[in-house]
Amino acid sequence: MAELYKSKPVVEDHLRKLTDKCLELKEKGVLPSMKVILVGNNPASLIYTRNKKKFCEKFGADCEIIHLDEKISEKDFLGQVEKISADDKVHGCFIQLPLPDQLKHIEVGDLIPPHKDVDGFHRDNLNALLHGNEDKALLPCTPKGIITMLDFYGEKLQGKNVVVIGRSMIVGKPMMLMMLNKNATATICHSRTVNLAEHTKRADIIVSAVGIAKFVKKEHLRDAGDQVLVDVGMNHDENGKLCGDIDFEDVVDHCKAITPVPGGVGPMTILSLAQNLLQAAENSLYK
Repeated sequence: MAELYKSKPVVEDHLRKLTDKCLELKEKGVLPSMKVILVGNNPASLIYTRNKKKFCEKFGADCEIIHLDEKISEKDFLGQVEKISADDKVHGCFIQLPLPDQLKHIEVGDLIPPHKDVDGFHRDNLNALLHGNEDKALLPCTPKGIITMLDFYGEKLQGKNVVVIGRSMIVGKPMMLMMLNKNATATICHSRTVNLAEHTKRADIIVSAVGIAKFVKKEHLRDAGDQVLVDVGMNHDENGKLCGDIDFEDVVDHCKAITPVPGGVGPMTILSLAQNLLQAAENSLYK
């Protein structure tokens, strides 16, 4: 059976580092502060934002959820975002998705200033990633968390063949860039890739972020059983049970390691958000 790359030991290890860094910043007169902008009462969003707030408070940072009415107008929404973003005491902020219908057309990535963009979606942060200047950017949280996890479990990326399945701006595309910046050879595929198995069988590491339940199966893996599978998916199967993009039961005996769902990539995203907040707070000392 494959080794399970779980997030819990990674998060616990980094939580100590976050606590120490937060204390160091407080001693310099900076209380790391994050605002989460939540519109409406989407059940999943309520859970996600509470989890993010709880985690930030674990290591001593301040996190406030700004809960806006589901029917808020575009003008009022933009006004609230601008007001929060302009607050010098706020080091990081992000807008929890999804937004209600009247706001869905808004490109939220550029609403938050790049130096406070703890989600890592502002074009300036993405541009820095594109040019390999990761140290100057707040990076997208999920791919950043995947890199952190692979490093914790001793996976060396240089020279490895990596296949990323999924081409979103949230995971797929920035994941490919981060892998390239680590000197891996990265291939990006998606749900319409012809002969997907030809690509995945050559991979040392497969990152699936395609958003289709049990999309990756044993037929996509090579016979050697030496591949690492990273499952970003949060789907539900035919019985309503939470599952990933990778058919866990089908592949677990045919790979070196796999991230479980739940307990895999999800908490790594929150860890990355916290790391970005402290990075933003530290950067504020040098403005």
